[in-house]
Amino acid sequence: MRFNKDPSAPRDSKMPAEGEVVGVVAQLLGFDRVKVKCSDGKVRICRIPGKMKKKIWLRLNDIVLIAPWDFQSDQKGDVVWRYDRSDFKNLKAKGLLDNLI
Repeated sequence: MRFNKDPSAPRDSKMPAEGEVVGVVAQLLGFDRVKVKCSDGKVRICRIPGKMKKKIWLRLNDIVLIAPWDFQSDQKGDVVWRYDRSDFKNLKAKGLLDNLI
């Protein structure tokens, strides 16, 4: 089976849904927790869900998608997605990173 995908072609990146915010990893806290500076101006301690723990590794200054919790939504949340460096231009063009960078 062959796939004819052009690596230079732009791909669609996941955009924030209702209630989700984009953020930048500010500090790695250990034990599946990271401190994230979010685009709404808040700093949240976010949990990395079990399905992402061993598959996706986070580093400082990675751009992530955060789903704030229903309670303590100003302080805590879950990491939903990690954006690749190639997605940076798309997010910047749409104005989602204006408050972060």
